[in-house]
Amino acid sequence: MKLWKWWALGWCALAPAFAAAQGNELVFSITEGVTYQATPKEIRDKFAPIAEILAKATGRRVRMQVVPAYNDVRAGMAKQEFDLAFIHPAHVSMAEIKAGRYKAVAWTAGYTEYIMSVLVAKDSPVKALEDLKGHTLVTPDPDSITSAMVRAVLRVEKIPYTTGKQVVPGSIRVITTRYQDAVPFYIENGFAQAGSTAANSVVKAWTEKGGRVIYRSRPVPIKQFIVSSKLPAEDAQRIRDALLGLRDPKALETVGYKGFVAPNPDIESSTIAWLGL
Repeated sequence: MKLWKWWALGWCALAPAFAAAQGNELVFSITEGVTYQATPKEIRDKFAPIAEILAKATGRRVRMQVVPAYNDVRAGMAKQEFDLAFIHPAHVSMAEIKAGRYKAVAWTAGYTEYIMSVLVAKDSPVKALEDLKGHTLVTPDPDSITSAMVRAVLRVEKIPYTTGKQVVPGSIRVITTRYQDAVPFYIENGFAQAGSTAANSVVKAWTEKGGRVIYRSRPVPIKQFIVSSKLPAEDAQRIRDALLGLRDPKALETVGYKGFVAPNPDIESSTIAWLGL
């Protein structure tokens, strides 16, 4: 009995320290785009230097968690399971910002003006989006930011669309493929009369072969760092300062980005409205 009492007293003394150690962990989720091909290990290795820098800045152990599925990261953010998240698709991160559960601390330089382009074959009679009524448009994965931008454009332009198997007169039939680089295949082989992509490499390759771009959307920022509203303000500021001040060439080379810039609240608000979030 005495041993039990000593154990209980010892545990009570250690419990606060144990809780503090658990609470000292910073959970960092990473969600890259569904329309690009990369393994979880590749993504984890890519962000390892960033995690190390954030650990030093906050004095907290950073646990990276690669979350490939958008619905999984949505579910986690709904419960605010992540202290910090790097999210490629703007419609996912900005929905959380609108809900007030997260706020942006940094945008990725070079990805603040992501534009969706609509491609057609060089000999296509299609000159504008209106001309696609009664025809088929292929987009990347339906939950990709590119597809979200397509839907925003069609809503703003008041052009009806369907997702069924049949083309409906007066509407654009929208079909999907998983990856951005598969879009040209659908046009070239007659499965669609137009295709949407936001990948500059795909647009460049298409136009170099003589293909045309009939529409370019307004730009949106993608690849954002957002922090939970539950995270202490001082930690959020340290994370922001560390990212905006990052100049380590090795870390930037590993992650593959030029650096990070401060979010623009006005652009953020207008993008949320434009995407219909």
